[in-house]
Amino acid sequence: MRARNKQRKHNKWSLHAIVWSLVGCVLILHLYSLVHHRDGVGEDGKVHFSPFPMIHELEEIEEELFPMPSARSKRNPRAEKRRPKRHTTLIEEFLDENSQIRHLFFPDQKSVIDPRIGTGNDSLYFYPGRIWLDTDGNPIQAHGGGILYVERTRTYYWYGENKDGPTYHAHDQAPARVDIVGVSCYSSKDLWTWKNEGIVLAGEETDLNHDLHKLNVLERPKVIYNDYTRKYVMWMHVDDANYTKASTGIAVSDYPTGPFEYLYSKRPHGFESRDMTIFKDDTGIAYIIYSSEDNSELHIGPLTDDYLDVTRVMRRILIGQHREAPALFKCQGTYYMITSGCTGWAPNEALAHAADSMMGPWETMGNPCLGGNKIFRQTTFFAQSTYVVPLAGFPGSYLFMADRWNPANLSNSRYIWLPLIVGGAVDEPLEYNFGFPLWDRVSIYWHKRWRLPDRWWAAQ
Repeated sequence: MRARNKQRKHNKWSLHAIVWSLVGCVLILHLYSLVHHRDGVGEDGKVHFSPFPMIHELEEIEEELFPMPSARSKRNPRAEKRRPKRHTTLIEEFLDENSQIRHLFFPDQKSVIDPRIGTGNDSLYFYPGRIWLDTDGNPIQAHGGGILYVERTRTYYWYGENKDGPTYHAHDQAPARVDIVGVSCYSSKDLWTWKNEGIVLAGEETDLNHDLHKLNVLERPKVIYNDYTRKYVMWMHVDDANYTKASTGIAVSDYPTGPFEYLYSKRPHGFESRDMTIFKDDTGIAYIIYSSEDNSELHIGPLTDDYLDVTRVMRRILIGQHREAPALFKCQGTYYMITSGCTGWAPNEALAHAADSMMGPWETMGNPCLGGNKIFRQTTFFAQSTYVVPLAGFPGSYLFMADRWNPANLSNSRYIWLPLIVGGAVDEPLEYNFGFPLWDRVSIYWHKRWRLPDRWWAAQ
């Protein structure tokens, strides 16, 4: 009897030891997280995650105030009195082409970014939301795009949708659209001055059955280089006017400036595909990521060795979260992704995600946007993600590319390029790791006017 009690007592203390050991581990992890987070905050209260002091200015928090317009309608004072008062939201003002504050979202020609000037206070500065001219003096047409860097020639190539045409609706319920013009390509040595290389994949004028017939849809073109076939491979979202085709299109070229030969379209893995991107890992393996199942989830899978098709391997991620516009990058062995919600042309809140493997599991880390104001952060600065560009020589520093869509005039949509920094503790609990984040925070900083560090320019 005493032996049994002794054994029970021993088991009891063993259980207590295990419990307190686990509690101790939890407290140590929590303390580490707090110290790690505190290390990222400077004496001025501003977040400084990067080890490079020359980019601290990019991590400063800038505020942005938008004055709301006065009441509009005075045509029927009695009706106005009877009607319940409702304040117009900034999102409604953004979508209203007749808004009194539209110039704040879409500045006019007086404030264009013109790289031909080459000197003065505005030289080499990005102004998110302003009209951006190429070296010929024309507005850049490369929406929903991505950037390919060719190391051999130290040249950046920017591919995107050319929407230089009238905006219309295919039918009453259809989203705003333009006829397919094609995929534009621009080249640059410095990410600020862009030369127009022309239409590298053109729309089809006569063949109604062609995927790229002008009455169809071509969106989000991305180009990567295959080291084995020595081909430049372009993937894109192709669709019909009613968005029922929901497929990907593939094209190839021997040169980054084209022309690209269109090959075929398909539904990857047999599933519908809309907003999509491709990502080439430093291992040489390329992946496709696309919105599927009525945009309720994302699918991800490796491409074949020649990048011209998908393999049979596919993983469903972010199931039921209704995310689109994926933009991926890799930092110190961790994979990161920025996505947007599915609200049509209306801007919404971006989310950052992370994973140890491209195939997941992927964890959601919260909204990466900092600065501006609350509505700016909740609308991704009134824009939608499209690509993330690594800044060579500055580990953990990236250029975030987004589109500020103008549904009333899609050709006048603007580009929102901002600094993206990886560092510091995340600010939301994670799903798979017992609430303890294993990765650094992703931060996108709002700036009305900013430029890349002098050290970066000196290396170009």
